[in-house]
Amino acid sequence: MTQYANPASRRHGHGPKALVDCGSFAALARKAGALEALDRALRQTLPLPLRDEVRFANLRYGRLVFLATSPAWAARLRLMQTQILAAADAIGTNASAITVKVVPQPPAPTEPSRSKPLSPAAAAHLRATAASMTDPELQGLFLELASIAEPADSPFPRAK
Repeated sequence: MTQYANPASRRHGHGPKALVDCGSFAALARKAGALEALDRALRQTLPLPLRDEVRFANLRYGRLVFLATSPAWAARLRLMQTQILAAADAIGTNASAITVKVVPQPPAPTEPSRSKPLSPAAAAHLRATAASMTDPELQGLFLELASIAEPADSPFPRAK
């Protein structure tokens, strides 16, 4: 049985490494830089629409790991495996296969929908309701809401 110097550094199965197993920050930065350079070099060999939809992620156990934004782009990349492996060999990277994982892009942030301004008639109803209330705090809230209504003679909507 193998003895470990640090029981926390034992890994079981797949998943993130313990921090003590990761090495120095400088070593991690060098590895990230090397992976980024490999990403640029390998994606340069791909046709333009495909190049924008995939990203090189890692080199693990002789496999080039790519991330694709959809199953369709992943399939296109897999069809180019021979070309990609030849390009990797040409730049001195020893790889025998590729793996493509589908990682959909997060949805683009949507702009909140603009609510329609209150009409003068709605403002009049809010004021009438406020006048009939006995709670001063609730009455104030109704009047504040009525104050944001469009004036009847305004040709342009209020800017928010």
